[in-house]
Amino acid sequence: MTGTITEIAADIYRISVYVPQADLQFNVFLVRDDEPLLYHTGQKALFRPIFDAVRTLIDPAKLRWIGFSHFESDECGALNLWLDKAPQAVALASPVLARTCIDEFAIRAPRVLEDDALLATGRYTFRHLLTSHLPHGWGASLLFEETQKVLFCSDLLLQRGDPAPFAGDLVSRAVQALEQGQAGPFRDAIPYTTHTKVTFARLAALDPQVLAIMHGASLRGQGARALLDFEQALARVGGPLQ
Repeated sequence: MTGTITEIAADIYRISVYVPQADLQFNVFLVRDDEPLLYHTGQKALFRPIFDAVRTLIDPAKLRWIGFSHFESDECGALNLWLDKAPQAVALASPVLARTCIDEFAIRAPRVLEDDALLATGRYTFRHLLTSHLPHGWGASLLFEETQKVLFCSDLLLQRGDPAPFAGDLVSRAVQALEQGQAGPFRDAIPYTTHTKVTFARLAALDPQVLAIMHGASLRGQGARALLDFEQALARVGGPLQ
């Protein structure tokens, strides 16, 4: 396996590994800046191809921040491998995620970020957004890079297969993955709660110009429309929980 590198915005690189057995791409995102940031770590099994791709862009030992949405193997399974390779690197976590998972799991304590906290890496500034149960998990969060308006979406808008780095029909393929049969593996992955619509509206209000998606193609332009369309599909498929 090898990692395919695409610059999706200035200094922001998508590193994609396609796993045929799952029919999924697993994408991590590297921000090359004064204090480099990695979003997602990938699973332990994908560490080597991702690491090899990262070191063509930066010295991995200089990695400073490691972000992810929630506690899941593709989000942070290889976290400790990265912390071992990068002595100054620190994980980023919401208060809930830190207390329930990362404090115990990580070999170094994380930096805890509250809702709307800002993280400057040099040229770029990231806003930390608490998004409980979106995509999933009590301690879930997302990052938004404010300079170029890049939203790191985690599992939102997941697409099956091995698409090109960017796609115009992204929403339709994300809805197709969501609707894949009554027993489809992703049908119930994102719970629709009384907070879901409000959270999607908040993300859309940021007017993201790039959606950096963990599984499948990313999107340039019309990020707000894509998020709102996906929320409507999610409500139709999953149905709101009261």
